[in-house]
Amino acid sequence: MTGSYHLVGIAGSGMSALAEVLLDGGAAVSGSDRFLDGGELPPAAAALRAQGVELFAQDASGVLSRRRRPDAVVASAAVESDNPDVAAARSAGIPVLGRSEALALALEGKRLVAVAGTCGKSTTTALLGHLLHCAGLNPAVVNGASCPAWTDGGRRTGAVLRGGGGICVAEVDESDKSLLRFRPAAAIVLNASADHFPIEETNALFDAFVSRVEKGGIVVDARRDPPPVARENGWAVEFEFGGASLSLPCPGLHNAADAVAACRMATALGVPASALAPALASFPGISRRMQRVGRTSGGAVVVDDYAHNTEKLRSAILALQARSGRLFAVWRPHGYAPLRKMRGDLAKMFAETLRAGDALFLLPVFDAGGTADRSIASADLARDLSGAPFAVFQAADADEAAARIGAEARDGDIAAVFGARDPGLARLARALAVRPA
Repeated sequence: MTGSYHLVGIAGSGMSALAEVLLDGGAAVSGSDRFLDGGELPPAAAALRAQGVELFAQDASGVLSRRRRPDAVVASAAVESDNPDVAAARSAGIPVLGRSEALALALEGKRLVAVAGTCGKSTTTALLGHLLHCAGLNPAVVNGASCPAWTDGGRRTGAVLRGGGGICVAEVDESDKSLLRFRPAAAIVLNASADHFPIEETNALFDAFVSRVEKGGIVVDARRDPPPVARENGWAVEFEFGGASLSLPCPGLHNAADAVAACRMATALGVPASALAPALASFPGISRRMQRVGRTSGGAVVVDDYAHNTEKLRSAILALQARSGRLFAVWRPHGYAPLRKMRGDLAKMFAETLRAGDALFLLPVFDAGGTADRSIASADLARDLSGAPFAVFQAADADEAAARIGAEARDGDIAAVFGARDPGLARLARALAVRPA
């Protein structure tokens, strides 16, 4: 897919991956982002700049002042319709595409293996790509999270693995129903829960997605599968597959379920069963998915994780509690609307999972600007948990949370930073990790 494209919201995980796919295909790419407007340069944006991407403020200059007029402007789903770049493109008659629409065009001609599900898509996409890569199938991979092993020393985003074997493994999104834009040759559906839509609507959406798989294509639909036979072992999880015991160096029974789905698809695509164990054992993991980043001054292990909805938080908390004395959990709601929607379920989940001795630190809601209804706050969730047997703290900012945890967490404890969208969460985890893991 050649041509010239301007990406609005380019620092986001999905948009930065799209930018790299376009670059790998020979396109010229520029972009803008709110973080850039605020003077920040997230790692993904820095990697794209190193690859020649021109970055602009969101003031229409990236559309109107480029040396070459873009053939299309691509807008993230988080970008509002009155964004100056989008408005300028429409006024100038430049086509405006959604991220999934542009990605579907960029992947035309590839044998697409699409990974869907409410939870676990990024881990499974990376894991399947890794299995295929280790088997010599040379897949391309387009993920929603960065894999440190794919960053080329910071010169690439880590979300895209360049491959020439004809197979492309890609994470597809149900939150805006954009997964229905793809017609994959093979598909995985991991699970379904009431995240963006009621459960009935979510399952109907995944059913429609499965129906779009090419005739005779491979489908691994794990929504109604029983949990795999698995057990935790140190920082790994062991599970049964095909009569063999396999080990994945990522904690959590939820990761075992994702690994089983990846193994099912990998073997269906031609990976020998005998190649699974060594490939799984060498899986390097992905950023912000149960990622150990070091230890606090008192010796507690610091974990950085993207969990932001009820089910993801529940799975992550249970996995970490199996490995900790006390759990110090920091969570930042990733938006006002999600907090409003999940508030009751979140309170119930935290009350059911966190133990006496654990502590929950609630940061202020992440505010991405725009016209959001700001009539809810983290303090509302804190009030819902006022009778809980564990400590609940409202931290004014990351520094306050870091100071409190750094002073209290000890060897045997785990300090976990949870949440999406805010790049400051990864910085908080690294600020806590003053000693190597």
